[in-house]
Amino acid sequence: MYLMDTLVFISIFALLSMSLNVEYGYTGLANFGKVAFFMAGAYTYAITISLGLPFYISLIMAALIPALIGGLVSLPALRLREDYLAIVTLAIGEILRIFVKAEQWLTGGVWGIAIPSIFGGLGLSIEMMALANVLFSWGIVIIIFVLLRLIINTPYGRVLLSIREDDIAVKTLGKNPILYKAQAFMLGSAIAGIAGGFFAQYIRYIDPYMFLPLLTFTVWVMLILGGTANHWGAVAGAMIVEMFNRGSRIAKDYLVLPFDPHNVQFILFGILIILFLLYRPYGLFREKPLKTGAEVEILKWQSSSSTK
Repeated sequence: MYLMDTLVFISIFALLSMSLNVEYGYTGLANFGKVAFFMAGAYTYAITISLGLPFYISLIMAALIPALIGGLVSLPALRLREDYLAIVTLAIGEILRIFVKAEQWLTGGVWGIAIPSIFGGLGLSIEMMALANVLFSWGIVIIIFVLLRLIINTPYGRVLLSIREDDIAVKTLGKNPILYKAQAFMLGSAIAGIAGGFFAQYIRYIDPYMFLPLLTFTVWVMLILGGTANHWGAVAGAMIVEMFNRGSRIAKDYLVLPFDPHNVQFILFGILIILFLLYRPYGLFREKPLKTGAEVEILKWQSSSSTK
């Protein structure tokens, strides 16, 4: 049961890490308010499911509402410099959390909201429900992973990478960097909302104190360790950090140490990030060059020319 619970949380953080990878890894947008869109997805799912909507409609709404919020926030914020954008997104997370705490009629305030499980009425055992959550969550991860890979390997994805490298050059070529950045921000927010919606369904109870800024920085640690602009790295980073987190919780039951290992994990994460930035700044997985259709045709022509 503990292993299956760990797998579900790895999948949730893998979605969050991939969503940040779309914004920062591929487009260069420093979003330090990731927890805001995760929370928006969780509360959207909780509210819509309590109104009697089917779970798949609630999950779609959990993606659309954060995407809408991301679009509204990004259009004015993306005109700022990168450091100011980080400050604005960080503030959005706190503003939304205060709103959730204050609007008790809608969100339950500090008391939170109870949420039914989508597998609760099927008569499944606890073990089978846990297995169903594992399969469902990783199914979502695989679908999002494949879709993002397809998007990045299109001309649209190459525009995002170009904006990350030099948005002025992209503008001279007739593209609108602000529009593309807003779209990337909305896409990342939608994925974070899906993660929040499934998190709410799995936990079956949410309150504002579950969505602290520390969650945002945990996702950043995952992406930096795993590797930016590589979705394999985003998933691997989520797996490493969550396994380390869970392992440190139970280590005190098997190791005799003068300190609680769970309390020092962020010190160790800080040391790891410093070492990675010094000796492996691209993370565990290096960014792979994209292959365009023209490049493939050139390689075929070179191969055929060499054989003649």
